[in-house]
Amino acid sequence: MTLPEAPLDAHDQEQRLLDAVEDRFPATIARLSGLVRIPSVSWDAFDRVHVQRSAERTAELLRELELFDAVEIEGVETSDGYAGQPAVIATRQAEPGQPTVLLYAHHDVQPQGSADDWRTPPFEPTLRDGRLYGRGASDDKAGVMTHIAALEALGTATSGRPRIGLSVFIEGEEENGSRSFSDFLAKHRAALGADAIIVADSDNPSTTTPGLTVSLRGNVTMKVTVRTLGHASHSGMLGGAVPDAMLAAVRLLDTLWDADGAVAVAGLGTRSGGLAGGDEADIRRDAELLDGVTTIGRGSVHDRLWNQPAITITGIDAPSVAEASNTLLPVVSVRLSARIAPGDDAVEAYAALERHLTEHAPFGAHIEITQPDVGQPFLVDTAGPAVGLMKSAMRDGWGADPAETGIGGSIPFIAALAEVYPDAEILVTGVEDPATMAHSPNESQDLGVLRRAISAEGLFLLRFARPDTDIS
Repeated sequence: MTLPEAPLDAHDQEQRLLDAVEDRFPATIARLSGLVRIPSVSWDAFDRVHVQRSAERTAELLRELELFDAVEIEGVETSDGYAGQPAVIATRQAEPGQPTVLLYAHHDVQPQGSADDWRTPPFEPTLRDGRLYGRGASDDKAGVMTHIAALEALGTATSGRPRIGLSVFIEGEEENGSRSFSDFLAKHRAALGADAIIVADSDNPSTTTPGLTVSLRGNVTMKVTVRTLGHASHSGMLGGAVPDAMLAAVRLLDTLWDADGAVAVAGLGTRSGGLAGGDEADIRRDAELLDGVTTIGRGSVHDRLWNQPAITITGIDAPSVAEASNTLLPVVSVRLSARIAPGDDAVEAYAALERHLTEHAPFGAHIEITQPDVGQPFLVDTAGPAVGLMKSAMRDGWGADPAETGIGGSIPFIAALAEVYPDAEILVTGVEDPATMAHSPNESQDLGVLRRAISAEGLFLLRFARPDTDIS
């Protein structure tokens, strides 16, 4: 006769959870490595079959946990006919009176870029000096594995019967703009509803200090086309008398910044009273700023990175140096990417940029703005109980006090989550650190950070359950 297992007290459950994280960590690394081997680039020019393979493997890992009532793969078609990349959704009902947590990450990745810039093969995970190298090893397949490993440890600690409700949403096109995200949420609004949402797609101040992201800049992108001539002409014949499009484009773009490199566009706001501080030496080190090159902007480092707007020209359509001829160009196009301060409105920021570019067109150049895209910034309400619970879990899982941080990048779908689920507390965590180099060649994941992030999330999930109540 087999006697039922005696229930564990809270301390013993937590110790069992932490032991499970440690015992299963080699398997966690192996499963992460398997995901990295799948080149799940979600950009339109890449083969969608790899994103499908990645979704199928992610779904398989979730099913193996034997925690969920349902695990499904689905892509949603948008109203304009775009076929969304496959996402994975898993759900488990909460016990009566218990809360529900939604866990978000994404299984798609950025393109590898030039293979010559990688020290290791981009889709062959390589372990070196405590870091796992490969495209997506951190952003965000390590986020996917944080959820899976934390759920696995939770299952061990609760003998496979966690009391809280669990929803998992692993997106397949975050790196391609989350174009079907809103349609997906609209279709699965009820299934993904939760009291707390953990977004595992951010970073930490260091490999030993956890970060809880509380502010995110928004983004505005557009294609700006400058035209001055009806056709190309010999630069020796007409140069000096008529403005070519490259001259006009350079003069126009220069008006976007002042002499210090700070944004000079009227109508782009700056957040006051936000997180500040930081060390300029850290910027020089992380960016590998060349000797003699200065930083740009004004104010503290964190103000410049988190609380102020920034504008970057990320691409130019023009002849390459190798193909340059003595020609006055009739048209030049650029890709403009702007980061918007928390508290600002991305739609209004787009209008401000459009107005500035039109009003500052030099020599009467014709300006055309197309391919607009906007993502709202976000500020986390840090007064809720889930925030305090996550900080406590981070403290115990990492062995260090967590820092409230901002990020200069953008995660626009978080604002969409907040709009659809206004009563849910949103907790933005992550597994990156300053050496991760996400989106760049030689992306890597620190394995110590990964283990501690799993422990912290597992403790949060275990502690999120409410005490027994009489619901009769």
